[in-house]
Amino acid sequence: MADRRLDLEGAVEEYRSAFALEPAHRERVEEQGVEEVLFAVGTSYIQLLGALGPDTPVGKFLQRRGEGVHHIGYRVGNLDEALELLRDAGVPLVDERGRRGSRGTTVAFVHPKGLRGVLLELVQEG
Repeated sequence: MADRRLDLEGAVEEYRSAFALEPAHRERVEEQGVEEVLFAVGTSYIQLLGALGPDTPVGKFLQRRGEGVHHIGYRVGNLDEALELLRDAGVPLVDERGRRGSRGTTVAFVHPKGLRGVLLELVQEG
């Protein structure tokens, strides 16, 4: 899926040019089938994703919808507690427990069915 990697490179150049920023971090997360590039903005990040293959979740998303917003991520202090609160509130989860994210983080996704069509990522710093 080389064209998706080229799309990621093009997006990196667009963000670099538009915001006069350099990427703060770049990593392949094989378990999730993505390559990510992070741009630091204040205390948050803009995360650009490229699929490592057409059968990965991001690869399927790009095939279906094209480029655009994939998900919104929120930093949480305690991922297990956040998942428990959402579970108790009846919000459907993609991940019942955390998994490895980039930069030594632990992440979990909340299903878009529970939040008006928005895929949400919870991120606990390492």
